[in-house]
Amino acid sequence: QVRLVESGGGLVQAGGSQRLSCAASRSIFNINVWRWYRQAPGKQRDLVAFINKDGGTNYADSVKGRFTITRDNANYRLYLQMNSLKPEDTAVYYCNVVDQWGREEWGKGTLVTVSS
Repeated sequence: QVRLVESGGGLVQAGGSQRLSCAASRSIFNINVWRWYRQAPGKQRDLVAFINKDGGTNYADSVKGRFTITRDNANYRLYLQMNSLKPEDTAVYYCNVVDQWGREEWGKGTLVTVSS
């Protein structure tokens, strides 16, 4: 059963914007932190941004000032607004959550391709 579903990926030109969404199943309880990761071809999966249950956020240095993570508690959705995209932002973007017991869930990812 897939409990996290990402959407919003696609092809965008450098300098453009894209918004990713992650829909979470309400069967996931007591989420402590929501995160976005990305994995570029041939590279490891890296943390892009997270938002915790209190609304605190943090970003990778490479995306600070360009990406914004937000959460819709009522609809159990996570977003990543990506502006000023660069070719090096090309990657599969994954949604990840961790519950209060430390259990993690992953989505299957959505591909973002930034053309130069």
